[in-house]
Amino acid sequence: MFTAYVVVTLMAIAANTFAATADFMRYKFVLITAAKAGVPESWLPMLGTLKAAGALGLLVGLIGVPLIGTAAAVGLILFFVGAIITHLRVRDYSIGPAAAFLLLAVAALVLGLVS
Repeated sequence: MFTAYVVVTLMAIAANTFAATADFMRYKFVLITAAKAGVPESWLPMLGTLKAAGALGLLVGLIGVPLIGTAAAVGLILFFVGAIITHLRVRDYSIGPAAAFLLLAVAALVLGLVS
């Protein structure tokens, strides 16, 4: 079970690190997605910071402070639930990426708790 936790958590760390970098660099797909969801561009640095903090927290949890990892996973779950709600509120049903990030965070949390 611990191996699954490590693999899934590393995937969640990589995915959120990429997403944070994309927010900071204002990649075109990020700008398009934000516009469709009604999220101002000025929010991108904060959203990137939250994703980066989640990835860092998962890493800290993985290397020896499980409580931080648990808190980071819960934070990412809340973040991506909020992202999905934000998209659905404006009738943007392209929630696949946010759902995938949410599932990674849920899996990291559950596997971390049972490991």
